[in-house]
This record gives sequence, C-alpha cells and structure tokens, in this order.
Amino acid sequence: MHGLAIDAPCGPAEEATLAALLRCCVREVAGPRGLVWPAPPYVLLRVAGTLLRARTHGGAALRFEGPPERLEDGSWRPLSTGELIRLVETELQGHNGEFAGQVAASRDAVAAILRARAGAVPPADPWLASEQALVYGHPFHPSPKARGGAGWLAYAPEAHARFPLRLLGVREDVLAEGGDTSALDGIGRGPDGYRVLPAHPWQLDLLRPALGDELIDLGPGPVAVPTSSVRTVYVPEAEVCLKFSLDVRITNCVRKNAWYELTGAVELTERLGPVFAEIATRHPETRWLPEPGYRSAVPGSRLHEGLGVIVRQSPWAVCSPGVTPVLAGALAVDAPAKDPRAWWRAYVTVVALPVLDLYFAHGVVLEPHLQNVLVGLDDSDTPTQAVFRDLEGTKLVAGRHDLGGLQPEVARALTHDAERGWARVVYCLLVNHLTEIAATLAGPDDLLLRELWLDARELIARQAAGLGWPLPLSDLLAGAPLPAKANLGVRWARSADRAAGYVPIANPLA
Repeated sequence: MHGLAIDAPCGPAEEATLAALLRCCVREVAGPRGLVWPAPPYVLLRVAGTLLRARTHGGAALRFEGPPERLEDGSWRPLSTGELIRLVETELQGHNGEFAGQVAASRDAVAAILRARAGAVPPADPWLASEQALVYGHPFHPSPKARGGAGWLAYAPEAHARFPLRLLGVREDVLAEGGDTSALDGIGRGPDGYRVLPAHPWQLDLLRPALGDELIDLGPGPVAVPTSSVRTVYVPEAEVCLKFSLDVRITNCVRKNAWYELTGAVELTERLGPVFAEIATRHPETRWLPEPGYRSAVPGSRLHEGLGVIVRQSPWAVCSPGVTPVLAGALAVDAPAKDPRAWWRAYVTVVALPVLDLYFAHGVVLEPHLQNVLVGLDDSDTPTQAVFRDLEGTKLVAGRHDLGGLQPEVARALTHDAERGWARVVYCLLVNHLTEIAATLAGPDDLLLRELWLDARELIARQAAGLGWPLPLSDLLAGAPLPAKANLGVRWARSADRAAGYVPIANPLA
C-alpha cells in the first residue's frame, strides 16, 4: 500500500521531496544519533541500519547534487522517497498513519504546481513575482507543500493564482473590529446598517454552513494576489495586504487568526511604532509592516476567528523610491550578486544587525525567517533596506514590557521568555535564513562559503561590541551550536507547530 502511495517516477517533484526528507534525516534522525559523517564531496548517514550518501555543498544548507543513494549488497543504488520513508518509519518507531500520505501529498502538490506554472503568467510586479517563486517550499520540512482541503490550486501563490475576494455585509450590531480599519471601507460598501467585510473565497466555502442572517453576501470584490503564506493576499486596487483565516493545514498549522491574535496585532502595532522609530536612528535601512486594524463578525462565535481579517501595510508603501522589495525566500533560490562578498556584507548589515539590536536593546523578538523578510534592492540589485513583517511571530521578552491591562490570553500570546525568544531569533535568522542565502551565493565554492561566514562574523562582532557584548551573542560568536527547528519531529508526533523543538547543528560563525 505504501508503495502505491509513495513511490513515483523520478522528476522535479520527486527529486525535491526526496531531498527535503533526506535533509530532515541528516538534521533530526541521524545527526542527533551521531550517524552522520562528512566524506567530501559526499555526506554519509545511516538510517535504520542502511547507509545512505549524497553529494553535497552549501554547508548546513545541504544542497544536493545528483541523486541520493543507498548501499545495498556492496553497491550504491538510487534512493527513492518511498524507501526513505520506510527507513524513517523504522528508525522512529511508534506509529504515524498520516506521515507517508502527507509526504506523498506534498510531492503531488509540487507536481501540480509545476504543471500550473507552465501555463500561467507571473505577476508584472517584481515583489509579487518573488512572493510566488517558492515552488518547492521549506528545504527542511518532510511535507513542505502539504495542504488540507480541496480546490487549493486556485488559490496557490506558486501557481500564479489571482482571484476576486468575496465581500460580506456585517450587521453593525454584530461587527467586531479593533484599531484602524479604514482601508477595508475603501474596498466596498454595504447597505445601511452594514459594514463591508472582505472574505477569502476558500475560507468562505469552508464556513458557509455557519453563516447566519447577520451577514449578507455582497458579491465579488476586488482582485487579490496571494503571497507566499497563501492566506495573506495583496489587493492592488486598495494597495493593502490582508491576512485571512484559513481553516486548513498548511505545512504544520491550521492557519486561523485566533481572537487574541487579532487583538494582539493591533496592540503590537501601537507598541512597536516608537521602537522601530528608534531603531531607524541606528539602522536607517530598517522598515516594518504595521498591522493597524482587524475586522470580523459575531464576537465569541466560530465566525469571529474564521472570518477575522488583519489589515497590513503594503511593502511598496514603506520602501524608498527606487528600491524594490523582494522576498528573502526568493533570493535564497536566486540571489543577483555580481560581487558575492560585497552583496553579502550589505545583506547581513540590513537584515541581521537590526534584528539583534531589537532583541538585546528593546526586548523585541522578531521572527526573521525567509518568508517574513523582504529585502529592498536598489537599481544595481544591492540590498539597501530590509522590511520585517508578520506580527503573529513577533513577541516581547517577558519582564521587559508592561503588559498590565491586557487580557491574559493576549498578554501570553505576545510574549516569550528570554531563552525561548533568543532561540527563535537564532533559528530564524541564522539557520533558516542566512544559511540558505550564503549557500546560494557560494554555490559549490566551499572557500567562498567560509569567507562569507567570516564576513558575517566580523559584522556581528562589531554589533556585539556596540551592545556591550551580551552573553548570548558572545556565546554565539564563540561557536555555540545553533538551534534548528525539528519539523520532521513535530510532523511525526502530529503536534501543533508551537510544540516543535530544536536540534543542535554546527555553528558556521565559529
């Protein structure tokens, strides 16, 4: 049965799926057991007693060249995704009847995306084109493109989807909103006594049985273009981003705006304004995308969270004239660098240094992974600005901010303790982000890769000196292992994403 569901003819989707799962095995299965050995140009690992190898470069990014292989009867033979899944299931023991199907579904989704892209026209907007460039997804996730629900391809950013929003009229006595929602009033109008509420058509189909007479369907609204997170879209007509709830699982999570996240977005926007203004005095290249308001319906009901939409500013509104925002994840696929070391130094300066300043000087935990950072490129494609977004992942360090007066659930959702916050910063910034950018810039040139990390070390050490050499940063520069998120582990355990742990990996700054 597994063979029918998992094994597939070799092609780009199969190759990408196998590579992602193998990276997870190096990092989370064989690595912690001491069963990974460098044997340049290969990496060797043992999973469930079977020796595997792959030609690799890029350091911890594990960029593979050519097909991975398994040792069988003294000979190296091609490894398939189905075979690797069976080895993982044997190694991890226990039982997860969903795992194989999720990996297969992700592979099939990649294949569907590739077919759809072949006949689609990418957006003319270079920022939106970069948002829709992540065909293969997270390189260290066993099922990076697994998506729940039917009909997802019509809303997939990677397939260059665009679609009209659905407009609802919400009776004013059951309206729920906070902050500045004026951008929504420009999207459409309802009859007297109603306010307009834009809805994602996919979510509306899922929730339709729960809709009551307090809502009326106003028909199609303006066209929306999905960004890399799927549920956040850009509405060109209104020049605003909207973050919707989706009651489907995308990679690890059901992507729904909890009620305390709706309130928290507005609260953080108010608190972070003065912080980012101060940061800009030391890092003038720093930008962020406020989330000034939310709107929903029927407080306390399923619809309150299911129809909640968060307003987010557009990156074009915050970048300087002549600067083009590009998703960092797209740069991890293709970085336009004529001089890699100069480009990298500019990149680390605009992306990494303000993140460290925010954490140590202001007690603010950003989540600067590849999908949460836009990099502003000038006319020569040099990184000159960084735009940080998505307040759901942004937290305040507990004990450094006065959260009195907030509802307990909101306060809890807005905070991390210092240790957890630092782990999140280091994982997102170094492991998920800079490691991938460096691997793309260096390609197979291991000497250049080492030089890039020496440059990063110099820049971060200078920042550490300016901050008074805080101990966590000193430890990082001394070579403390980096925390890598255990995506395979959380999927195997069928746990919520917030339960994901970390595994230690080698620190390239050492």
